[in-house]
Amino acid sequence: MAAQHSLPKDQNWAKAAANRVRLPIMIPIPAGEFLMGTSDEDIKRLQVKESDWAYEWYDNDLFDAEQPQHVVWLDGYEIAQYPVTNMEYHLFIQDTGYRLPKGWNGFRYPLEQALHPIVGVSKLDAMAYIEWLNKLTGSNYRLPTEAEWERAARGEDGRIYPWGNTFDPWRCNTAESAKKGTTPVGSYSPGGDSPCGAADMVGNVWEWTSTLYMPYPYDPADGREEQRPDGRYVIRGGAWYYTRKLARCSAREGMAATHLSPMIGFRLARSL
Repeated sequence: MAAQHSLPKDQNWAKAAANRVRLPIMIPIPAGEFLMGTSDEDIKRLQVKESDWAYEWYDNDLFDAEQPQHVVWLDGYEIAQYPVTNMEYHLFIQDTGYRLPKGWNGFRYPLEQALHPIVGVSKLDAMAYIEWLNKLTGSNYRLPTEAEWERAARGEDGRIYPWGNTFDPWRCNTAESAKKGTTPVGSYSPGGDSPCGAADMVGNVWEWTSTLYMPYPYDPADGREEQRPDGRYVIRGGAWYYTRKLARCSAREGMAATHLSPMIGFRLARSL
């Protein structure tokens, strides 16, 4: 959805806003290959360790969207250490008059949730925020591709969770944690961090990517990185409302670019 008002052109405004904005901490990811998707060995491991749901998923072909596991090469890029927070998104609203996220009361978030990830925003809302931030800073922030997100979450070795191959409810905010809502970004650091040091890559909130929801193998040249307002885009990471079965580095879902949910937010990426 487009902003309600065009971005102000006054240079004094731009300087003042730039002085207030908190730039994201970006983690460099070097160019290289990684394992993307879920392997047959991963499924067998899950069936042994988490048989209460893994056999059912296998019997109903629910792992198919994550297969086959395949090797993907990525150029170097940066990923934000944390998802975008309420405090960061609020400055965008103040400076542009953009519509409020779904779920806010009045014109701001609850004060105690300043460092919680922003939710109730569509992919189109996330793109509007990024356009504003890039204009303000002269940078080239963007959403991560699905492959970039997964590489940042699991590293190069194809691990199931950011910390390894065994689920641990003390390392992420999922339904098992019984928080019944979002938690401040970084609450589970460093124990829940990914190999590159990114926090909250699973649990807390689903995160928008720039990639259309299409079958594997991942190929950025096959049209899946086209930006369509009516497209169905990949979200990653699971969320506080969902169980561990979706808090895996390879779990993926597709949502309309206009979809709003109290379980979906986003984090930034940037090309090197």
